[in-house]
Amino acid sequence: MTLKSFIVAEIASNWEGSFTKATKLIKESKSAGADAVKFQMWRAHDLYTNKHPNWNFIKKSEITLEKAEKLKKIADDINIEFFCSAFYPEAIPILEKLKIKRYKIASRTCLLSDPYSLETLQAKSLTKKPVIISMGMGGDRKKIEKIFSKSKKTFCYCISEYPTEINKINWKTAIKYDGFSDHTLGIMAPLIFTVLKKQQNAKNILIEKHVKLSNSRGPDAGSSINTEELASLVSSVRKIERSRI
Repeated sequence: MTLKSFIVAEIASNWEGSFTKATKLIKESKSAGADAVKFQMWRAHDLYTNKHPNWNFIKKSEITLEKAEKLKKIADDINIEFFCSAFYPEAIPILEKLKIKRYKIASRTCLLSDPYSLETLQAKSLTKKPVIISMGMGGDRKKIEKIFSKSKKTFCYCISEYPTEINKINWKTAIKYDGFSDHTLGIMAPLIFTVLKKQQNAKNILIEKHVKLSNSRGPDAGSSINTEELASLVSSVRKIERSRI
């Protein structure tokens, strides 16, 4: 059985509200061989106060309808998939208008503790589109599964520490998942995950990795790899896919 890995370049706040940086990240992620780029649609005031040390970056990285249209066009023009995590229900009609193929559900949303978390999940579920779910902060998996009973679900092993020490990963638990949302430094952890899933004769897996430019300074930069490392990750994963283990 041939393993097929879907590799997501998680850009998140690393575009820093700059379309120049966003364009460079999207193009370099495409050149690296990623299957998709992912952004995050939030309203800063829903999740943080203006006293947060990274407030300026968080606020600058908000994505409106107009910004989402521009970002998706950049991705469409070079044939790489664009999708988002969304943190408020009004974001879903925006993304539906753009005809995205899937949604991401962040760990913090699964806790249902942020404003509008449940309403956001319900809005996503109504689309019946595939969902990628990270539960690194916990949450009620059975409840999430019930909400998305009509959607294809990919649950991701995740540790919500930024960055994560690789020795904190429980591989016996990780390989029970079909996806890995990784916050370790470097590319070793997702390669180990790929090898272990290959040994399980898995057919499909998902790998999500935060990606930055060399001069990125935002809150996600410290747990991100650059696009050269992304290219090495993709190349190595593809070799594992073709190998006999």
